[in-house]
Amino acid sequence: MDQQDPVEQASDGSDDLYDIATWEERTSVDGLAVALYRVLVASTRAVVVLAALLILVGIGGLSALTDPQVGALTLLSALPALALAGYVYYSDVTQNEPLSMLVVTFLLGVLTATFAAILNSLLSNVGQTIAAEFQLSIGFLGSIVFYFLVVGPVEETVKLLAVRLYAYSHDSFNAVIDGAVYGAMAGLGFATIENALYITRNLTSSGLDVGSGGVGIIAAGGTITAVRALAGPGHVIYSAIAGYYLGLAKFNKENAGPIVIKGLILAALVHATYNSTVGLGSSVIAGITGIGGLAAFLVYVIIYDGIFGLYLIGKLRSYSQAYHSAHAPGPSAASFASEQTEFED
Repeated sequence: MDQQDPVEQASDGSDDLYDIATWEERTSVDGLAVALYRVLVASTRAVVVLAALLILVGIGGLSALTDPQVGALTLLSALPALALAGYVYYSDVTQNEPLSMLVVTFLLGVLTATFAAILNSLLSNVGQTIAAEFQLSIGFLGSIVFYFLVVGPVEETVKLLAVRLYAYSHDSFNAVIDGAVYGAMAGLGFATIENALYITRNLTSSGLDVGSGGVGIIAAGGTITAVRALAGPGHVIYSAIAGYYLGLAKFNKENAGPIVIKGLILAALVHATYNSTVGLGSSVIAGITGIGGLAAFLVYVIIYDGIFGLYLIGKLRSYSQAYHSAHAPGPSAASFASEQTEFED
């Protein structure tokens, strides 16, 4: 509930408290102020999107997506994440979200991923500089710290930014569960551009000319595409969790800040734990079972994503059950009255 000034609290509603304790648009100056505010908000969003687009071009993401061969590999790598995002979408028991909003959120997820790429790189360089200054070795422990303090929080924050930039303030975002839907779409966008960049860099490091085309590019990119296909669904899970809490925050204004932070903490922890354990976990599975590296990686990802995927499904189902319970038809007053009369003498 919005806090009220003491004057408004004491008023019986008959007094005009405009510009005293309350405010609404009345005068031409008020209208100018409202218009300027809207322009500033729209301009800020436009600047953020433009900056992200310029970064995307600068890091080669746009060319990676527009190259036919890399585009085909990226599409294949994104299919599991797309399927998971589709599941979240169909789990929404309220009104279906407009396709245009889903597409915009996906594209914003692609664009805001560039901020994570820059921040991760800058903070990694800062960490290495500090370590060199104090003659410290980054090592395995340093990588874990980097995952938990930088990669997880940064990547989950920029994915939530993709939702906050547009979908959050739209009329179609009218239920808590919508946050999970739009969060999943932002995660899908993030995973798609990340896959495209990984595939491009892997092919380039293999000495292949990505722009030359040919079936050889598709064949050579098979392994990295399979790896990225397994990694993609995680992004959808993490950001759907954070998005769910963003939705909860929208309808609980008095505690919105802590709720958003809780969602980011959960998503970042799950994300960072995956990054920290996937290599070791895959090696342990390979050692125990004797299966190959890619197969062991697949098993580990299925186990890990399965655990936290079930957590996400539990949140969606809990909301669904509460929604159906709240909208279940109860006995009418007439039927209740008739039941009473049946036992009257």
